[in-house]
Amino acid sequence: MVSILVVDDSATDRVRIAGLLSRQSDYTVSTAGSGREALDLLAQQPCDLVLTDMQMPDMNGLKLVRELREQHPRIPVILMTGVGSEELAVEAIRGGAAWYVNKTSGAPWLHESVARVLDAHREQSSRSALMQQLKWDEYELSLVNDRVLMSATARFLRQAVGSVDLCPVSELPRLGIALEEALLNACLHGNLELDSKLREGDGQEFDRLARERSQSLPWCDRRVRVSASLTPEQMRVRITDEGPGFDPSTLPDPTDPENLLKPHGRGVMMMRLFVDDVQWNDRGNQVTLIRNRQPS
Repeated sequence: MVSILVVDDSATDRVRIAGLLSRQSDYTVSTAGSGREALDLLAQQPCDLVLTDMQMPDMNGLKLVRELREQHPRIPVILMTGVGSEELAVEAIRGGAAWYVNKTSGAPWLHESVARVLDAHREQSSRSALMQQLKWDEYELSLVNDRVLMSATARFLRQAVGSVDLCPVSELPRLGIALEEALLNACLHGNLELDSKLREGDGQEFDRLARERSQSLPWCDRRVRVSASLTPEQMRVRITDEGPGFDPSTLPDPTDPENLLKPHGRGVMMMRLFVDDVQWNDRGNQVTLIRNRQPS
């Protein structure tokens, strides 16, 4: 049986929507008159899906979506919107809601939306369950010098780490930052040989040189090579550039008050903060980031 919680401050709408959903024989439907009541109910008994009204006093649908994402990240949420709340619905979807339906929708549209979200959720849950059985996974990438591509690669690796359940979901964004900083350093400072001091001021000269060198020899022929291995116990990502290398010991201390506002050196600090070990080779053109599973 699929359990659904309907959240609406209007008793009439709660009864109507619960009635529409109950026509589906494998749905069990409960209701809550406010966001606070919904959170209290879910603390006692989680459900498979939440449908919530957008416009409610005290805690509207947008706030409830944010609370659910923090407290119950695995429960999908569908927003029920009325006229004039479309912009809030879009904002809530960006904040983590799975979908939205108009409150005046008839049974076919409501059931179609619920079925679509539940199917997607089941697929994601099945994939997560499968990935938790993963014993070993490897990736080998050769990347051109493009900042957008570096960021996309960091997101890809972050999602891969999330799939094997190596660390808490709340820590994945910080791990993504560490990976992105390492990739950007390899691209911009390694292959394109851009001095971090160019970032001071408005940074326009830094951006101009980045665009110019990414299309000019010898810089444009260089690649950022990524070798990543993932197990349920450890992430190991080796990032190698084809630049001249550097001596990491010469980096200024970014925690020194004199350096806190300078736009360079902080990337290495975040790498060291957000992973368990950061290792450079002797030449200084290769860095390895290691993240171990935390003890239960």
